[in-house]
Amino acid sequence: MAGTDTGTDYKGTVLTPKTDFPQRGNLPQREPELLTRWRESGLNEKFETRRADAKPFILHDGPPYANGHIHIGHALNKVLKDIVVRYKALAGFQTAYVPGWDCHGLPIEQKVVEELRKAKAGRKEPLEVRRLCAEYAAKWSATQSEEFQRLGIVGEWDRPYMTMAPQYEEAIVRGLGDLVARGLVFKGFKPVHWDPVFETALAEAEIEYNDNHVSHSIYVRFPLAIASLPEPLAGFVRPTVVIWTTTPWTLPANLGVSVHPDFDYVGYKIGDETLLIAEGLLLHFKTTTGLEGEVVGRFKGSVLDRLECAHPVFPDKRSLVMLGDHVTLEQGTGCVHTAPAHGVEDFAIGQQYGLGVFNPVDEAGRFSELYPEMQGVSVFEANERLVAKFRDAGTLIHAGKVTHSYPYSWRSHKPVIMRATEQWFMDLEKDGLREAALAEIDKVQWIPKWGRERIYNMVAGRPDWCLSRQRSWGVPIPSVRDRQTGKSVLTREIVDRFADLVATEGTDCWYARPVEDFLPETMRAEAGRYEKEYNILDVWFDSGASHLGVLEPRENLHWPADLYLEGSDQHRGWFQSSLWVAMGTRGSAPYRAVLTHGFVLDGKGQPMSKSRGNVVSPLEVIKDMGADVLRLWVASEEYRTDVSVSPDILKQVSGVYRRLRNTIRFLLGNLSDFNPDTDAVAIDSLVEDDRWALARLADVQARVRRAYDEYEFHRVYHALNSFCVNDLGAVVLDCAKDRLYCSAPGDLARRSCQTALHHIAVSLLRMLAPILPFTTDEAWGHLPAWSGKPESVHLTDFPADVPAWEDAGLLEKWDRLLALRSEVQKAIEPLRQAEEKTIGNSLEAAVVLRSGDAATLEFLRANQALLPRLFIVSQVRIEEGADVAPLDGLEASRLRLALTIVRADGARCERCWTYSTENGTDPAHPALCPRCTDAMRRIAP
Repeated sequence: MAGTDTGTDYKGTVLTPKTDFPQRGNLPQREPELLTRWRESGLNEKFETRRADAKPFILHDGPPYANGHIHIGHALNKVLKDIVVRYKALAGFQTAYVPGWDCHGLPIEQKVVEELRKAKAGRKEPLEVRRLCAEYAAKWSATQSEEFQRLGIVGEWDRPYMTMAPQYEEAIVRGLGDLVARGLVFKGFKPVHWDPVFETALAEAEIEYNDNHVSHSIYVRFPLAIASLPEPLAGFVRPTVVIWTTTPWTLPANLGVSVHPDFDYVGYKIGDETLLIAEGLLLHFKTTTGLEGEVVGRFKGSVLDRLECAHPVFPDKRSLVMLGDHVTLEQGTGCVHTAPAHGVEDFAIGQQYGLGVFNPVDEAGRFSELYPEMQGVSVFEANERLVAKFRDAGTLIHAGKVTHSYPYSWRSHKPVIMRATEQWFMDLEKDGLREAALAEIDKVQWIPKWGRERIYNMVAGRPDWCLSRQRSWGVPIPSVRDRQTGKSVLTREIVDRFADLVATEGTDCWYARPVEDFLPETMRAEAGRYEKEYNILDVWFDSGASHLGVLEPRENLHWPADLYLEGSDQHRGWFQSSLWVAMGTRGSAPYRAVLTHGFVLDGKGQPMSKSRGNVVSPLEVIKDMGADVLRLWVASEEYRTDVSVSPDILKQVSGVYRRLRNTIRFLLGNLSDFNPDTDAVAIDSLVEDDRWALARLADVQARVRRAYDEYEFHRVYHALNSFCVNDLGAVVLDCAKDRLYCSAPGDLARRSCQTALHHIAVSLLRMLAPILPFTTDEAWGHLPAWSGKPESVHLTDFPADVPAWEDAGLLEKWDRLLALRSEVQKAIEPLRQAEEKTIGNSLEAAVVLRSGDAATLEFLRANQALLPRLFIVSQVRIEEGADVAPLDGLEASRLRLALTIVRADGARCERCWTYSTENGTDPAHPALCPRCTDAMRRIAP
């Protein structure tokens, strides 16, 4: 603004911004320095303890697996939690956040076994495997802890919870004891999902579905094997039940065929054979097989009850026809091949009909000696051979392939099988447990609301929970086997004795101590009769008991938690396992609200994988851009659906970060000589521009608070970005520069502006603090000091409502003024861009506003004094003239006027660059306007 045409250099008298807050964030280097400072100053401890007497808000951490570096999904999850915790702390709550790790189970054991195999270390005893697993988990939990802290996550990192810690393991075991005491735990022989690769049962949450799995699709004959047919079938020639299956390998285990009692079935005659098929699936059968025949009779499925069919594999066996409501008309023939060893519904109807179980498949998914013809052959390899066998025997009607959804192990990523084994189960029906769980679900706040339907349906349809696994690394189920009867024994007394030892020795004691150490007095006299069993608890029980091992014993937490926050896949995982453990042990849900987020996809909406080369590592993002940029990306996304991330997306977010930082820097730069205790101007004495800025701030604060309260952080992001760009950048700061730079230092107009900027800066940093903890705390240190200023933005409160700032009338008025400003800017720009510039800088312009509308003229004249600084022009003239239609952009403003841009009258002030006809009123400053002349007198009297 300053010039030197008159020989006087006014540059030094212009009050340009001054701040040590750097324009470039240099976050990869600066953030670790801030972390070190926080640790040395005990900031985290102060953050956690400063509201010790306040109402608590407890977000309970779902434990990630301690088995590798964090990935982008971890970053999304932990940053969302941190935003919640930091906001709730600012909002006045006590917010102890205890991070945790899931240390047991297959993911870690698999890694250890792989390393032993590579080292050719041979088979290790369970205690040695467990020791190596514990070391592995400790190593990676420590690594992840540092990586999470690098993200700026606040929490009790010096005392996290670990599912392998003895105190936590004790809580798991005592929780199991509560279930045993209620009679909710039993041992049964049932079909469960089985991973042939790792030779273990799997939980529902350990299953993933591959929609591109290809299976055999075969129709097979089950000829009726009876001497006389019931009346509706009496005239049928060679009646044959037709089944359809996509798992040929299960046919050796077939014990029956299920039909629906109320469906209509037909006899479909083809040559010298009559096929029995549900009428509702006949057309599909004909289309698929291409077999043409004629319908020779109809009957209800109930007619077939308890008839026998020839077995497709074993000539000396029979297959019993049974009636079941589980039969549907969705696909197949309405006649369902039933192998109780390989299906839950098959098992249930087999029990109803007293069939028993025939399981010819071993732990590795191979046929056993019970099917000698294919002993040692994998069931999946056997499929092709069985199809050929049926074709040669004449029992195959049709064979094809079908692509469909099929369960895979989430760890081995291979197809699983259903296999009947003896396992420990939790009975979800006893004592009305399921109904009580469903009732509790309706008491919980589910965010989004569809989460309620998702978990409700899963809980309503879930079979008994298979609790046991055949692994080494985990919490043992302390059951013993009676050598004389072969029965398993699991009592509350045994569990309690085990828990007592676990509290001091950890669960290794099950492997290290003799069986008598775990037996109650009533059994110890016959200790030699018993032997320990070696099953471990489902790892989902471990994490599902976290509310018992963390929320209850910690003095600064409470049960139930206020919030669980995890990915949407946890409706069938942690959310559900936590609910079942809580219902079985405490009778109510362990959470008041449950918030879910989606999965992270690449920029094209594709899942991330190393093979695709589209993986975005949070550690690399932090290294290149800083944690605050990654956190800002998290806040920018509508995370309750799947979110996308890519280098281009992060580059865009980085641009937004720079704009936010530059806004903060401008605010700080213009407060360098401002003392809030002595220089602040009372609200009712502020210049109107500044009162409008605070009215806008009050509106933004209210919207941001609502967005935080509703966990809609993307609304926070957009509201604050818009405020910085559209309100501050385009209006407040743009229009204030002249007052800030060219007024005398203590001028009321300047102090008024600084007062507003100080309020804005303090509020903006506090609103951004949950999202950008590093940047806001750094900037907080550059704010001017005032009495009682907290040492960190993270030890402040969220901006409170200031009724004196709120002014709906002023906001409405300024909406009209800003609409007019936009039209003025649009009119000036072509003149600035013209080849022969009429106007160079907007201060060279004068705006002529002409109107014949009385209301418009009254409005313009009432605001004539502020229009030049609002338009950033030197002069504004208001003329009365013929009535005109409103400009397009002014229709909503009710202003009817025409505007013209002309060159400003007078000469340019060499200090502020505005044009005036009154320059030179002081001979000492002949090139200055009256305002700058006055400023110079006050600066250098």
